Amino acid sequence: MRCVLDLCGAAVAGSRTPVARIMASYALEAHGHGPSTIVGTDSRSVPVGAALANGFAASALDIDDGYRPVKGHPGAVVFPAVLAASEEAGASGREFLTALVVAYEVSMRAGRILHGLYDFYHGSGAWGPVGAAAGAARLFGCNVEEIRHTLGISEFHAPMTPEMRSVDHPSMLKDGIGWGAMAGLASAQLAGHGFTGIPSLFDEDDSEPALVESLGSKYLMSNLYFKPHACCRWAQPAVEGALAAARELDTEAKDIARVQVHTFEAATHLRSAAPRTTEEAQFSLPWPVACALVDGEVGPDQVLEGALEDPDRRALATRVELTQEPALEEAFPAKALAWVEVETSDGRSARSKVLAAQGDAEARPSDEELTRKFWRLVEPVLGAARTGELVHAIQELPQIPDLDTLTRLLRTGDQES
Repeated sequence: MRCVLDLCGAAVAGSRTPVARIMASYALEAHGHGPSTIVGTDSRSVPVGAALANGFAASALDIDDGYRPVKGHPGAVVFPAVLAASEEAGASGREFLTALVVAYEVSMRAGRILHGLYDFYHGSGAWGPVGAAAGAARLFGCNVEEIRHTLGISEFHAPMTPEMRSVDHPSMLKDGIGWGAMAGLASAQLAGHGFTGIPSLFDEDDSEPALVESLGSKYLMSNLYFKPHACCRWAQPAVEGALAAARELDTEAKDIARVQVHTFEAATHLRSAAPRTTEEAQFSLPWPVACALVDGEVGPDQVLEGALEDPDRRALATRVELTQEPALEEAFPAKALAWVEVETSDGRSARSKVLAAQGDAEARPSDEELTRKFWRLVEPVLGAARTGELVHAIQELPQIPDLDTLTRLLRTGDQES
């Protein structure tokens, strides 16, 4: 339920972004109205339309969960597909949660296997759909043969995203997550209609037997990380380092002359100091560091486009410099690390320790911390009363006979069931 809370928060807050509004409108235009919730709106579409829109909403603020071994985000792919499939199937809260666990576990294993088969870094949309399809197939009551086809269809139809080009040129594509959610759900629907697919990556000789055999006994979900900041995970160690160094100096942002970030090579691609869009702000390292030093946080209000012309943040971002550190590069991707030196205009300086981002599996946030994050994300969209009701609805998921209360609260302007 921690994952559901975190993903609902990310999706509701993400509904404020231009990309989420575009995709909600497109889902209705391309797929039409139906029974499935589009989060943060008063609209519903057919299941694949809702999965598409909600995948973009859940990933829009880059504050959704992740799994370091595959450098990606399973939750934002599988949650929209499982939610839409649960509404379609009339699932209980417990059935929804069970299918979500299946989806996570299959997707994370698919990512581990797939990353060994290709020689370039591909995003979450390349492997997440395999898990999304597995979760949806369970909810739809697919038999063993149909599930095998579901996995093969979803792998074949998944977007093979060239992720480093997306990092170098930030856009609304966002890791292929939205299309991946839709592809996963559609694959389960197709298999149920008799559509056939290839043997999946779990059937290939190159698969990792231990990953397959451990399904149901070892839970990779225990190694998820949760993000406190609305920006690329690779920038978040630098945010922590900058804050630590500034605290040691007891200085204000206006008195900082230079910020030197030492990090791993991939993080140095996050170089934009003058973002023009939410996506450029998220795939930047100087911008979230500057925002953290000016505002003390990196949330929706720091990366939504109304914030990007702030002169104080922009000026400080230009004074953030990036350096690749060989020892930190060697540790990546098992660990994403950085250390930061901050210099003031009067010549003082302080250096942080080598830090990881907050929320990793080794130092996972408490339930209370995740709940505070949820309130920070959701209350500006739904208001205090409804945010509290939504927290309660998520806590009650194991006991409820259907998802009507949850999905009603995830929509806006829809107070009655």
